[in-house]
Amino acid sequence: MKIGGFQKTSLLDYPDRISAIVWTVGCNFKCPFCYNKNLVDGNVELIPEDEILSFLKKRKGMLEALSISGGEPFLQKDIADFTAKVKKLGYLVKIDTNGMYPEKLKELIDNKLVDYIAMDVKAPKDKYNTLAGVKVDISNIEKSIDIIKKSAPDYEFKTTFVPDLLKKEDIIKIAKWLEGSETYFLQQFKANTPLISSALEKITPYPKEYIVETFEEIKPYFKKCETRGV
Repeated sequence: MKIGGFQKTSLLDYPDRISAIVWTVGCNFKCPFCYNKNLVDGNVELIPEDEILSFLKKRKGMLEALSISGGEPFLQKDIADFTAKVKKLGYLVKIDTNGMYPEKLKELIDNKLVDYIAMDVKAPKDKYNTLAGVKVDISNIEKSIDIIKKSAPDYEFKTTFVPDLLKKEDIIKIAKWLEGSETYFLQQFKANTPLISSALEKITPYPKEYIVETFEEIKPYFKKCETRGV
């Protein structure tokens, strides 16, 4: 596993659990609004896998879960081996993914190596390439959504509400696409931080009123719908 970031404690990343977080290196997307630029580009010092596992072994009983984010974790060839080691230590595992690797996703779910999936749904289908920063095979995204809805032990879908690139109408399209899902988060855009697209760094996030207005329109499409970072 190429691990480029490590947070020893988080009360927020895994719902209702105390977790640690690791960030994997590399991504197949180039989302212009991504704030993990160094991880995507690989401009980070790698953290040995054994160091993470040793820490988790020592913190057993104090931590409950490990969240694996990125980058894109499913780019890692040994993701299944790593999650198996973490599960063997007695931890819950959460993985953040962009949904482009449905087969790997299904493998982990089928082998009970992941307990919670958080998938970023970047945009409605007609804008996906723009928000992902690359040409996207939407069929992979659709397969992952279907697998998660049918098979994931627990999950959430989430979208970052990027000013100018996405409007309320786009979020409504996403809600209709994901209709009936268990949990959906509408996330505030993070500004004033290095992004893949420097042009977005000075853009002002949408005001709270506009996000809440959008949230109220999409809420009926999901069993649980919340905003994040507002």
